[in-house]
This record gives sequence, C-alpha cells and structure tokens, in this order.
Amino acid sequence: MSYLFTSESVSEGHPDKIADQISDALLDHFLAFDQESKVACETLVTTGQVVLAGEVKSETYLDVQHIAREVINNIGYTKGEYQFSGDSCGVISLIHEQSQDINQGVDRATKEEQGAGDQGMMFGYATNETENYMPLALDISHKILQVLADLRREAKEITYLRPDAKAQVTIEYSDENVPQRIDTIVVSTQHDAFDEDEAMLGKIKKDIVEILIPRVKALLSPDIQQLFDKNITYHINPTGKFVIGGPHGDTGLTGRKIIIDTYGGKGAHGGGAFSGKDPSKVDRSAAYAARHIAKNLVAAGVANEVLVQVSYAIGVVEPTSIFVDTYGTAKVDLNDGQIAKKVTELFDMRPYAIEERLKLRNPIYLETAAYGHMGKTPKTVTKVFESPYNGRVEKEVELFTWEKLDKVAEVKAAFKL
Repeated sequence: MSYLFTSESVSEGHPDKIADQISDALLDHFLAFDQESKVACETLVTTGQVVLAGEVKSETYLDVQHIAREVINNIGYTKGEYQFSGDSCGVISLIHEQSQDINQGVDRATKEEQGAGDQGMMFGYATNETENYMPLALDISHKILQVLADLRREAKEITYLRPDAKAQVTIEYSDENVPQRIDTIVVSTQHDAFDEDEAMLGKIKKDIVEILIPRVKALLSPDIQQLFDKNITYHINPTGKFVIGGPHGDTGLTGRKIIIDTYGGKGAHGGGAFSGKDPSKVDRSAAYAARHIAKNLVAAGVANEVLVQVSYAIGVVEPTSIFVDTYGTAKVDLNDGQIAKKVTELFDMRPYAIEERLKLRNPIYLETAAYGHMGKTPKTVTKVFESPYNGRVEKEVELFTWEKLDKVAEVKAAFKL
C-alpha cells in the first residue's frame, strides 16, 4: 500500500532563519579576520530587537551591530511597517570569552591531535531519488521558497510579498519507496495589507498556483515534473491572512530549524544545531562530513539510500563510533557493518582532518543559513569583509565542499564497483 511523507521549509525571512543568518554572518567575519577563531554565537530576534550571545575566542574584534543590521536589511526587513528593520532595531551584544575548560580539550600541541569540541552523535544522509541526492519533499519545499524570494525581490509579477514564508510538500510513495505523485502543497506567505481579505486570499492563491509553481517545476528534472498533476491539494495561506510576520509575529532563535537544515525528517538527526558554530564543533563539521560520505556512497552505487552516523567524546581525537544503514538497498555483497568498516578506512573522521578535507576554516557559512545546509551546488566565490577595526579582506573560498562527489572513484575502487 502506498504511503505519504511530508517535509517543510521556511524562508530566509522566517524569524529563526534571520537568527541563523546573523549567527553565521558573525562567524564568517571572525574567520575572515582570524582563521583560528573559536565561535559559538546565538541570536534572538523579536519586535524591534536583536540579542546576540555566546562564547568566542578570537584575536579579532567586530562591529557586531553593523553586521547584524546588514544581514537584516539584505533579507528584506527595511520598512518600519514590518515592526522590525535593520536600520531601526536595537542590537544588544552579550558575547563573551570561550570557557578555558572547553578550549583545553580542543587545542592541542599539534593540530592533528585536536579533540572534538563536544560529545554527541551526528548524521549524514543521501538518497538517489533526486539529482542532488536529497529527499524529494524537502528539495521541492526549499525550491518553492527560493523562487518565492526571487519573485519578492523582482516585485514585478507579484508585488505584495513580505519576507516571512513557509512551505510544506507531501509526496505519495509506492511500496517500493518510489515517488508516485505530489499529494499536497502548503504555502504560507507574509503579504502587504489588502482592503478586502477575501479578494486578497483569492489573488494570493491564484498567483502561487499559476506563477510560482510553474517556475518551481521548471527547475526540476522531467521525471519529477511528471509528479505534478491536477489532483494536488493546495493550502495557500490557510489561516486567511498573514500580514503580521517576521520577528514581530514570532520570536526567532538560532538553531530551531535543524530538520529543515538537514533532511526534512528523512534519515535521522543527532539534535545539534549548526549556525554560529565554528568547525571545531563537531555538531557542524561532522554532520557535513557524514553527508559527504553518504552522498559519495550513493553516487558510487554502493546503495540507493545511505545513513551515516558518527559520534564523539569531547576532547577526544578519534570518533567513538561510525555506523552505516543502507535500508536494505545495498548493491554490494557486504552487510552494513562491513560497509561501515570500509568507510572508516576511506574517510579520516578526526576533527582536524575534517576541517582540512572540507576546507571548513574559511568564511563559508552565511550561505548555508537559509534553504538547507545540504543539497546545494559546490562553487568557488570571492567574498569581501570590511571592518572599522581590521580593514578590508578579500577571500576566495569554496562553498558547500561537503556536496562534492570527489571521492566516488575511491569508493568504487574500495567496493570493487
């Protein structure tokens, strides 16, 4: 019997995502001016206010207020009527120095001996149901909101959009776990005030179905486009009105969208958030490394679907375990335990080795903080950072290195594929 599976995403203007982006912008600036910075930045946003907190060990000093305001304005919160604007909001900084008790477990005589910045377990997942090896429902949810943001910034075909939005997609699967059709699409988007609520809701529904969804479909492969049929159930702004939104409607906090950041409920999650954390925090770096492993295993043909778990003890160099689950889809004559053993031989999962392999001590994190940390296209960009205290720095960096399929040949050789 077929079954339904659902994933959701939120826009860059969602309160929690504003917080994530501010935290990662601060992290990027610390790393741009001091590559060895140890950072754990948390952000809270609410009506007219931003609160920054956390622990930092760095040789640099930042104008954190300016950085936070710049992020908020770039998202689109630039009008007083939103009750939250980068130019007018208050910014309070409560950032202080990192605990020496934590730091002594991370910094060692040699970088290769660097211990994990925390205990815990991290997961990476990949599936061959999409071209980017991501779960389909989450991939479509992200794309809906990215296109919605494009339409908002263009302000041509749809002129009333505000930054806050959410999307949710439900896929019908066969018994063989193959997507059959899209069952339901939910879109809630913040909008300007209309004179008549009923007319407003009708126009928004029409624009989402007739303008947004065709744009989203055009981004998808032909086999995925076929899953859009005339029987999709649409719930567009189901409460009827969404004028009050953003931090004025809901308080936002760093790290509250970890399922959206990863795999939309597919696979598993260890519970640790990513944004605002430098790569010595294995919550982030090991989760990226586990995704890198899972994606290369699936791309190499080891299995159709792979979940990788890695765990650490704080201050300890080697992981305490590496686990692999192929959900019975393995194409090699090995059990999951044997596959995991080969993974430990192919991938060095010591914290410093992960940082080096994936080039994580670079200012690459703001781009991860909206529309998912996984599934994006690796690319090289030049980023510019300016500071009244440190001057101007221009850096060429690689984004989303954990999405590279650079280990496929090695995996195929190891598994004789």
